[in-house]
Amino acid sequence: MTRCQTTYLPIRGMLRTKLRKHLYTAALLCATLPAIAQTLPAYPILQASPPALGIRPFPANAQLGILQVLQPPVILLNEKYEQLSPGSRIRGANNMLVMSGALVGQNLLVKYVREPHGLIHEVWILNPAEVQLFAPNTIE
Repeated sequence: MTRCQTTYLPIRGMLRTKLRKHLYTAALLCATLPAIAQTLPAYPILQASPPALGIRPFPANAQLGILQVLQPPVILLNEKYEQLSPGSRIRGANNMLVMSGALVGQNLLVKYVREPHGLIHEVWILNPAEVQLFAPNTIE
């Protein structure tokens, strides 16, 4: 009594055929890729430098303040206790998102926007160029 049946062999052969087709297609693409790349228009390479060197556009209702994160979401903003809204975003000087826990205990000059309920929703930590523009007297 044989326990192993050979009915799977045609399936393996069919898989090999499909694999051969995919390998042939991949080889054909690799052979023609340099020719295709030469026909594409040349696009300028995007600059990887952070926008921290310039002035970012802030909303018209953004206010200037000094932020200190005490214990997220509790913050001290302009020496008053405030709270970050759920889903609030803090952007660093390089415009990348910063977690509020990473800022605990630091005094930072920021621009911020409140949500309709009064919670702080968006915060931008100012870079040196923005500090010179918005608060030149705070530079030590």
